[in-house]
Amino acid sequence: MSPDLQPSLAVLLPSIDLFGIAVFAASGALAAARRGQTLVTFAFFALVTGTGGGTVRDVLIGAPVFWVHDPLVAGVCLGTALLIWLTPAGWWQGRALDWFDAVGLAAYAVFGAGKALGVGVPPVPAMLMGVISACVGGIIRDVLAGEPSIILRPELYVTAAALAAGLFVLLMALGVGAPVAAPIAAATGFALRALAILKGLKLPGYGRG
Repeated sequence: MSPDLQPSLAVLLPSIDLFGIAVFAASGALAAARRGQTLVTFAFFALVTGTGGGTVRDVLIGAPVFWVHDPLVAGVCLGTALLIWLTPAGWWQGRALDWFDAVGLAAYAVFGAGKALGVGVPPVPAMLMGVISACVGGIIRDVLAGEPSIILRPELYVTAAALAAGLFVLLMALGVGAPVAAPIAAATGFALRALAILKGLKLPGYGRG
């Protein structure tokens, strides 16, 4: 990535990071809420969901693991868990978890790709780092909750993350500034995931045409 793109990324990425972490942490807490779990379980689910994908990404790109060096991250996750715990259970009926997850998916796919670009990862691996950032936390959450993994459901999920991350990388390569590229890419990825939630949009399975 050209040096002139670094400043805009440095300004934009921290805000996307915290937003994505908070939304993913909320989805983790909601998974605990569905099972009537304790506040400790809420906090644990929020932390592992909010930091899981980013931890794997940072290990792969050789960066310091973000939440170990930034105490604000754990605070955001634990605070989000407490907020969900204090709200009435009726607020979170239906597909609230899916919608929180969809917002986090789009935001964190863009953040993950942007962070990878920022440390010099080439475009295609950077896009894949965005997918890992966006998807791994949800996978860990589902495994811990004893649910079928989100990536095994027929609805588009990884595809939406790949769209957001890939579009961001493409726009950056075309010279579009990060403050413009990031919201466009995140909105596009979210729109695809929203269609999957609302309409059951999915890719054909193997052997099913």
